Amino acid sequence: MAYGVTLPEMGEGVIEGTLSRWLVKEGDRIEQYAPIAEVETDKVTTETTSESGGVVLKLLVNEGQTVPVGTVLAYIGEAGENIPGNGATKDALPKLEAASDSPQEEQQAPPATPAIATGGVYTGRISPVVGRIASEHGVDLGQIVGTGRDGRITKEDVLAYIEAGGKAVEPQPAEVKPQPEAKQQPQAVPAERQEPVTPRQASLSPVDGAVDLLPLTSIRRSIAEHMVRSKHVSPHVTTVFEIDFAAVAAHRKAYKDSFARDGARLTFTAYIVAATVHALKVHPLVNSSWSDEGILLRREINIGMATAIDDGLIVPVIKHADSLNLLGLARTINDLADRARGKQLRPEDVKGGTFSITNHGTTGSLFATPIINQPQCGILGVGAIEKRVKVIDDAIAIRPMAYISFAFDHRILDGASADNFVSTIKKQIENWA
Repeated sequence: MAYGVTLPEMGEGVIEGTLSRWLVKEGDRIEQYAPIAEVETDKVTTETTSESGGVVLKLLVNEGQTVPVGTVLAYIGEAGENIPGNGATKDALPKLEAASDSPQEEQQAPPATPAIATGGVYTGRISPVVGRIASEHGVDLGQIVGTGRDGRITKEDVLAYIEAGGKAVEPQPAEVKPQPEAKQQPQAVPAERQEPVTPRQASLSPVDGAVDLLPLTSIRRSIAEHMVRSKHVSPHVTTVFEIDFAAVAAHRKAYKDSFARDGARLTFTAYIVAATVHALKVHPLVNSSWSDEGILLRREINIGMATAIDDGLIVPVIKHADSLNLLGLARTINDLADRARGKQLRPEDVKGGTFSITNHGTTGSLFATPIINQPQCGILGVGAIEKRVKVIDDAIAIRPMAYISFAFDHRILDGASADNFVSTIKKQIENWA
């Protein structure tokens, strides 16, 4: 019997995802647990796998469509096997499976009478995207008229409310169309006929001449919104130190092979995270966030580790980093980095960070002024570790050196407290036992 691959649960509060790319086409034979599609949320891009092997019989969702958790994405079975709905055509499939551009729960029933904004506290169900937009713009959801099913507030409702200057927007009556046109389902495009996500030429009214337009992915849009918001929220100040990594380099050379036997790649990042955790314990004010009621001191130390991926940047989080030794940190860093680049992260892997580190030196950058990952107090930037001339006890020496920058929220930290934090990291690294 044909097996339906559904959009899986992807973490608490995640109720929908966007199918960004098919990795298979109809007629392909796949193995059990083979990845068949890439799915984006506003946090991560991950691969959806098939729990059974067989032939890809039908692809039911188009690339770029956003569908709810539980939607059937494709059917896997044996060649010639019928699928639910007789499998004759896409139009014969149940409406739930042939997902449209609207969320599933909004297409199952005729449009309900929109809920009327009452000015009270909104207690209905919202998507993470709606919640994020409302939070970033300080929107009271109780003031918005929801046009989704049973009055659910959609992303379009929030954006319309913001564009209207915070005034409730009356829903427009739905246009009545002939039944065949209104109910026509979009056809899934087999992988071999799908257009690749590449720049396309477009004539834009504000621009003279033709330009190349690269469509925004969910992750790229999320990064843009988050970075702009951070610059508007926190007064950024950056301090820069130069750190000698000779002691760490010697320790790494001595223990790299033994760590490898224990299944861990020992990188400089593990030492930097360990030194940062130590400094956060000494200076707990850095492990905090701002609120109008006061400064929130975080009891947990969860280190966000910025990782470059093909379509942007993602920050997986090392949970309870203060409970891990160097070997434990190395293993966790390896695991998170590998899963980030392999698009295997779960939404919970990028939540709960209390402090972030970005190792921009891996691309040759000497120093940078990174943007704070809200709502954290600061972010540490690590430049390239390279041999430079240094004067030690009036003698010229060659040492592996790196510039470490610390961008911090000046509402929480002053120059002296920020410098003391980085000084602790410097001492820990330069005097590694």
